[in-house]
Amino acid sequence: MFANEKGGTGKSTTAVHVAIALAYQGARVAAIDLDPRQRTLHRYLENRSETERRREITLPNAKFAVFNGTTIEELDALTAQMSADVDFLIFDTPGRDDEFARHVATGADTLVTPLNDSFVDFDLIGQVDAETFKVRRLSFYAELIWEARKKRAMATIKDNRREMDWVVVRNRTQHTEARNMRRLDSALTELSKRVGFRVANGLSERVIYRELFPSGLTLLDKGHLGELGTSHLVARQELRALLQGLNLPMPRTTQPELALAPATGA
Repeated sequence: MFANEKGGTGKSTTAVHVAIALAYQGARVAAIDLDPRQRTLHRYLENRSETERRREITLPNAKFAVFNGTTIEELDALTAQMSADVDFLIFDTPGRDDEFARHVATGADTLVTPLNDSFVDFDLIGQVDAETFKVRRLSFYAELIWEARKKRAMATIKDNRREMDWVVVRNRTQHTEARNMRRLDSALTELSKRVGFRVANGLSERVIYRELFPSGLTLLDKGHLGELGTSHLVARQELRALLQGLNLPMPRTTQPELALAPATGA
């Protein structure tokens, strides 16, 4: 589940790229977009399917749907339908408080929360002292996830399921303002110990991600992107590092060398 109640954190872009990276490893992937208004993930994968048809090519892909229902029962029915015969079911959620996202959170094996690398975004999960930058208290979203994890823990005991793995992903990291980055590093480390999430590095701010949206292609689609510059190869390595950082339980039939081997060309 990719979730953050704040928009503009690269949540859908991260979700799409992780989905396709898993597909490249041979995993069977399905995706449900819980935002029927913007439906960014759905549109991205729709564009990808159209590119396959137009170019007469076959790309690793995910089956996808957008949830347009009005009840939890309808969501559960779609979840059951989409999760049949797949290894991963990915949810992309709206950048706002949403009852369906809350429901999915109670059953998620892995919760990925992308954050922009700033205290504006950090405020979603924790409030810091203005002078010392020490964490003063949890924010509303961290409290929400704390409650979801408690519910999941009860189900874990009952149904013999593993506990939810919460991963905060630092997207759009900056290479300047070193003092601010140190403060943010410290605050994330402190809060992670309190709440129990892990921190992983995500995707940097790059124009290429916006340029790829109309075609639905990703940085892993070698041979279909034309000539790439050095920065694009670095971005591909960032994606591989992100997937490794998520540490998802891969099925035995996958082939990790497809997506995680070092890049050797465009």
